[in-house]
Amino acid sequence: MASFPEFLNDSSIHDGPGAKVPLPRAGFITLSLLMAVFSITAVVLNATVIVVTLRHKQLRQPLNFALVNLAVADLGITLTGSVPSVVTNAVGYYITGRVGCVLEGFCVALFGITALCTVALIAVERLFVVCKPLGTITFQSKHAAGGLAISWLWSLIWNTPPLFGWGSYQLEGMGTSCGPDWQSRDLKNVSYIICYFSLCFAVPFVIIVVSYSWLLYTLRQVAKVGGCAAARAESKVAWMVVMMVLAFLVSWLPYATLALTVVYNPDVQLAVLVKVVPIYMAKSSTVYNPLIYIYMNKQFQRYAIPLLMCGRDPWPSEEDVSDVTLVTPLNKISPE
Repeated sequence: MASFPEFLNDSSIHDGPGAKVPLPRAGFITLSLLMAVFSITAVVLNATVIVVTLRHKQLRQPLNFALVNLAVADLGITLTGSVPSVVTNAVGYYITGRVGCVLEGFCVALFGITALCTVALIAVERLFVVCKPLGTITFQSKHAAGGLAISWLWSLIWNTPPLFGWGSYQLEGMGTSCGPDWQSRDLKNVSYIICYFSLCFAVPFVIIVVSYSWLLYTLRQVAKVGGCAAARAESKVAWMVVMMVLAFLVSWLPYATLALTVVYNPDVQLAVLVKVVPIYMAKSSTVYNPLIYIYMNKQFQRYAIPLLMCGRDPWPSEEDVSDVTLVTPLNKISPE
């Protein structure tokens, strides 16, 4: 197993203006502009979430810890991955060398898997608070903090091995960004990628599906005897769940599919767009996440929208059933 300094000195990355590029100049400029739009939007949305939480004590509740953690992780992805991609695509080649590639790959992967784990954590928290599978146990700050610690620790555990020889971080896509090396045929890389996507993609996805399926099933049972209020609750939550699962799949399934396809069939010939689009779709999750998980939450809307609109709120506040059902035990939802 390679030591960390030896790994950084690996000369397998070749960059520079003379390197072979798979896209015309206009293609790189287009990617740079798209990433600039996504980066600015992601920074504004996620920074807004963090700022309003720091400014308003009402938002610093245990159930909101995961939402803020998601914003922090997404902001990290943007600053360490999306913003550098704007620059590297603008010049048409990777400019920071081997050390820069390793640092970018590690940071983006660390923040990215933390974000995925946090999305799964949100699903579990809502399941426990709404359905109360453990009975009368109250969800407290220590539970929320413990969940966040697990998310970061799990991500750190599975993103550190490439720094020491099991797997590696290499150029991907158009050669203007770095990530886990899923293109190498080396046994260490192949074994790492299989474990990585199985435990860092498949596991969070299963948790999300199981948690929200349980939640919807419970709400459906309540709706049968709970009248109009419970029926509205089920409808609101169902829409929210569909959006959440679709966002997860749209953001990460293409990337995971691309990586595993290359791992299992190294000789497969893929078009340039097939190699590029999944990578940038994964990075676009930094915009989807705050829109779906936070700006569909009336608590955050009440403070975030006026901040973004310079004090004006174009949507008058009104009671939203989806908020109630996602953070309130079912025994507190009374029929009309």
